[in-house]
Amino acid sequence: MDISIIVPLFNEAESLPKLYEWIARVMKENKFSYEVIFVNDGSTDESWSVIKELQNGSPAVRGICFRRNYGKSAALYCGFKAAQGNVVITMDADLQDSPDEIPELYRMITEEGYDLVSGWKQKRYDNKLTKNLPSKLFNATARKVTGIQLHDMNCGLKAYRSEVVKNIEVFSEMHRYIPYLAKNAGFTKIGEKVVQHRKREFGVSKFGLNRFVNGYLDLLTLWFLNKFGKQPMHFFGLVGSLMFFIGLIAVIVVGSMKLYALSHGVQAMLVGVNPYFHIAILMMILGCMLFLAGFLAELIIRNSPSRNDYLIREEI
Repeated sequence: MDISIIVPLFNEAESLPKLYEWIARVMKENKFSYEVIFVNDGSTDESWSVIKELQNGSPAVRGICFRRNYGKSAALYCGFKAAQGNVVITMDADLQDSPDEIPELYRMITEEGYDLVSGWKQKRYDNKLTKNLPSKLFNATARKVTGIQLHDMNCGLKAYRSEVVKNIEVFSEMHRYIPYLAKNAGFTKIGEKVVQHRKREFGVSKFGLNRFVNGYLDLLTLWFLNKFGKQPMHFFGLVGSLMFFIGLIAVIVVGSMKLYALSHGVQAMLVGVNPYFHIAILMMILGCMLFLAGFLAELIIRNSPSRNDYLIREEI
């Protein structure tokens, strides 16, 4: 099979028939063998009934229905797991992504050898204040942290080699950083294509401003897991040791100053009421706690069944 198209959705019943008709027309014109996997993320409208009707009319339609709303990452994870095509395309169900972009995305994967191609909605029809500006700041930060020079990291329209989606795990709200997940898994040929952004025809957006706050926290999590996920002691042990020894030196300095004052008959503040003494003791305690946290994390990782999971490209 040439292409698997994964469409995660939540309450998009009105747009689904038009979207599938558009996809089917593009596939027929380009003579692609394909499947369309609609992942219904706990919709409360008639989305699942519409998907059933589409499936009855076409064997190319497949459907996955969650019992409740789990989020886009969960929908993509299940879609990736079910996909059978050599190239996997993801797109949103709100008709803001154009299926006419699929042939060129497919060509970039199969002919130019990209592992992943991400869409770039260079001209957007969203609210500039609430979406465009925060999105630009978010993507600038993501480029700096990940080292991947994409203008729109979170664009829903993406193309992947099948091997990529079978070797990454999308969880929590990490769908925003699939290119970074792919890079961490060893798939480094990541490209970008300017794609058309269309105005929403039906329904309302499912994402609020909180996604940008969560996005920064998720980015920090991914960076930390990539940097220290296999060796947490290198972070917690180092920081904990530094804090402990700085606190220890501070305690010695405070004690030495007190002894010096006593030996010279100078009245000095009691060590127990000296704020620097308490700060130093606190640093020593925190240093020990961080060191123990790193040690326990190492014990957990060394007993994890996935501690030696490595991605092998090929064997001969």
